[in-house]
Amino acid sequence: MSILMLFAMLGCGDTSIAAGPSKAAAPAAKGLAEAVFAGGCFWCMEAPFEKLPGVVSVESGYTGGAELGPTYHAVSRGETGHFEAVRVVYHPDQIDYAKLLGVFWHNVDPTQADGQFCDKGDQYRTAIFIATAEERKLAEASKVAAEVALERSVVTPVFPAGTFWLAEDYHQDFYKKNPTRYRSYRAGCGRDHRLQQLWGKLGGA
Repeated sequence: MSILMLFAMLGCGDTSIAAGPSKAAAPAAKGLAEAVFAGGCFWCMEAPFEKLPGVVSVESGYTGGAELGPTYHAVSRGETGHFEAVRVVYHPDQIDYAKLLGVFWHNVDPTQADGQFCDKGDQYRTAIFIATAEERKLAEASKVAAEVALERSVVTPVFPAGTFWLAEDYHQDFYKKNPTRYRSYRAGCGRDHRLQQLWGKLGGA
């Protein structure tokens, strides 16, 4: 078995690492805005947003379910109803929500209904979590545009935003802390290959 296949089988995370209940993220500071996206393994969704001018921070976490203080162990087993997601905090006068939506679409397979890439389960599905009527309008319009661009049905839902629970510390900026495992996991899971099939040069942007 190749190392790429091994890391893909390990999946996005490690259920053997014990952790207490997660904590809710604090509201964005005055003058900043936030956007929440679920794109499968949250390790793979941090870097695309963190490199954007105007983005202050990107945090991995859980949202969309009813359980309070969910842990990775429970979420990864599909026991909580939560999605793995990222919260993007940004300067709205430097980068707009529409730009963030474009980056989101080009980093996911919005035609896959059972998860993302090699990660299967409701917790790995794609979703956009909106906080305002304007965000809903932009999100729905971008979904239609994605369907036109891909010439196929997009299954990504748009949900009202709820509490965003911060994932365990070892998940935050995983691609920086563990670059070898991150690259091996990403390649073994077939993420980049599929993104290029769908989006061409824009895939993984």
